Amino acid sequence: MIAKLVVWALRARWGLAAVVITCNLSGLAVIVTELWLSGFFHRLGPDTVRAMALVAVYPAVGFLAGIALAIRDRTVYFGWLDDGRKPTPEEARRLLRLPIAITTRALALWLPGVIISAAALSRVTPQHDLAVMMAMFVLGGFESAALTFLIVDRLIRPTIPIVTAVLGATMHWSSTVFVRVVLTWVVSGAMPLLMLIVVLADPVSGASDRIRTGIYVAAVGIGVGALATATLARAVAAPLRMLRRALDRITHGELDVRVPIGSASEIGRLEHSVNDLATNLRERMRMREVFGRHVGTEVAERALARGVDLTGDVRVVAALFVDVTGSVELSTGLPPQEFVAKLNRLLSTVVAATEANNGLVNKFEGDAALCIFGAPIALQDNATPALRAARRIRDEVVAAGELDIGIGVALGLVFAGDVGSDTRLEYTVIGDAVNEAARLTTEAKKVPRRILVSGTVIEAAADHERAEWTLYESIRLRGMKEPTACWTDIDPTGSTGQPTAGTEHTAATIATDGATPVSAVTEIRCTAPETKESNAVAAAPGGSTDPTADRSPISENRTPATGDESDTLHVRAAGSDAVTTSRTRGEKP
Repeated sequence: MIAKLVVWALRARWGLAAVVITCNLSGLAVIVTELWLSGFFHRLGPDTVRAMALVAVYPAVGFLAGIALAIRDRTVYFGWLDDGRKPTPEEARRLLRLPIAITTRALALWLPGVIISAAALSRVTPQHDLAVMMAMFVLGGFESAALTFLIVDRLIRPTIPIVTAVLGATMHWSSTVFVRVVLTWVVSGAMPLLMLIVVLADPVSGASDRIRTGIYVAAVGIGVGALATATLARAVAAPLRMLRRALDRITHGELDVRVPIGSASEIGRLEHSVNDLATNLRERMRMREVFGRHVGTEVAERALARGVDLTGDVRVVAALFVDVTGSVELSTGLPPQEFVAKLNRLLSTVVAATEANNGLVNKFEGDAALCIFGAPIALQDNATPALRAARRIRDEVVAAGELDIGIGVALGLVFAGDVGSDTRLEYTVIGDAVNEAARLTTEAKKVPRRILVSGTVIEAAADHERAEWTLYESIRLRGMKEPTACWTDIDPTGSTGQPTAGTEHTAATIATDGATPVSAVTEIRCTAPETKESNAVAAAPGGSTDPTADRSPISENRTPATGDESDTLHVRAAGSDAVTTSRTRGEKP
């Protein structure tokens, strides 16, 4: 009901004038009540009508002047509302000053009336009690002014959200909680007590008048005090309750919170601060999400926790490198948008497989990706998740049939941390394992299964995963002095994709005649030269002798060379002396 009256008074042309009329009548009611309680009307005798008419001259003039000024104020302060637009900054600041401006003017209009009316009434009474009359009229004027301030302050409250949208976080001293509490106490508590003091101080008042005054003031004080206290408490508690609920929602992660700003007091500033808090948290979460998409969630959390310091450590990680085969030809033969769409689908597969195995896609390098397992979050087993991710990526890419890739996996000590400057940092891994993975990827593009991993990865993997892999061959990788034992996964169709026949290797052990099994990091190197024909046969898919035949990423098989050439196999286990066995290709050991 009150809210509807406020909205009506705000929109109606006579709304502000009605507020002023009501407040002036309340002040007049206080004066009349005091005169009645003190028995003043019995002292006037037969001249009561003439005296009251004389006293009412200035109040009537002041009353009409107040109404005219209130109508003018409605246009000055709320003209933007009538025009259906937002206020200018100057109009918004002027509106915040409206309660104190109207209150000050009300006091200015009451002051001459208090002096004139008190002097006129004191002259028509036999006792000429000017002090008592003056006190009564002063109390009426202050009551009217205080009530005017409180009502006008409540009247402009619906416009505060619009004002804050123009001015931002703002607060006016006249609308603070302290001012409202003090004025509420004046209207509901101090005024009745002062009325009692005035009546008791009147030497002419009889005992019955004083008793009547005490009872009346006590009743009014209780009623008005309870009503004013409840109204003030509700005005403070309602927004605080809304703020508490908003903060509870923010605490539980609901950041789409906005509290309506209802006043220009400390509570209004607090409401604005809560809205800023929610906005800043939303922006922070958005930045965290964008940051996480660019560098990975784990790296983002690490950076936010540690700040901008250059930090890092040396640890064992598994590095997985993925690269597209023939990307130059694809990029020149396809429209850029189509090539990027295919590349994005590939990288989506890489990200999903890596994150599903607790890894981190450290960076995208054009048509390649570097994934690491064991940094920045340490894993008990770095190798097994990397091998699982490699097989999943290859299988999904083959199923899609859009691109051909190579995958290399290596394991070793690397530096994992931040590199860069104070203004630009990047989380990266640097070490031989990363270089080895990149070199293995290049060689993997020539392998039927399109995956090559180093022996250290196989040796560190779990037994169930190790059983999925088989030794492919030993390859001297670019930039490395010694050949690397390269492993590939076992073809479930039965084709192992081995480069030579007559030699079978499992991922568990590699044995020589009468020798103790050696580890998966064993390096096997074929030193006998091969003829061009045998190379052509080995390169052609499905045993075809045409070296130019297309190579399928999944069905390519190497046909072992035949003949009586003698191979010299060098078997070197880590930490052991070289064991050399000579035999003829195809001959049983």
